Amino acid sequence: MELMEAIRERRSMGRVKQDPVERETILELLEAANWAPSHHATEPWSFIVMTGEGRGKLGEGYAAIVRAESELSDTDTDQLEAKAATAHAKAFRAPVVIALVCKPSKLDKVIRIEELAAAHAATQNLLLAAHAKGLAAIWRSGEPMYHPIMKEKFQLELDDEIVALIYLGYPDIEPPAGRRGPVEEKIVWVEGL
Repeated sequence: MELMEAIRERRSMGRVKQDPVERETILELLEAANWAPSHHATEPWSFIVMTGEGRGKLGEGYAAIVRAESELSDTDTDQLEAKAATAHAKAFRAPVVIALVCKPSKLDKVIRIEELAAAHAATQNLLLAAHAKGLAAIWRSGEPMYHPIMKEKFQLELDDEIVALIYLGYPDIEPPAGRRGPVEEKIVWVEGL
């Protein structure tokens, strides 16, 4: 697959089959992510790959956040546990979930936002590689990903951040058509003085 083709045709696809994805294929995707650029060559990323029952760790995080946030409300126990069960099930929407973690370098010259940008670049590399391999993927984020309970579940350090939860599998739907506005409307040319 040509690079520009992969960039233009890749889509976020959350509906996937539950068929397992081969470990070798997952390793190829992680290798692509590992080749992202990073300031000062810090390579500030790491990967938590969850398959099978291992996805339960993420599910436990989702459920624990629901319970923690419901402690402040008048939600009855049955409703609370139903919400927690629904949240837990989110971790099982795909046969593979990869948490991409930014572990910022502690070097003085490193700027934190550049470390996060590098981890996001690694995420895009992973998504493009998945598409090139015929896999469907979606980059999920949102409040639970940043919650201290989730950091605790994955034993992350204080400065570490989960920057992406990539849900990955073989597509169960046709990819939607892509839409982008004209690039010409997004360009400011600065030429000469």
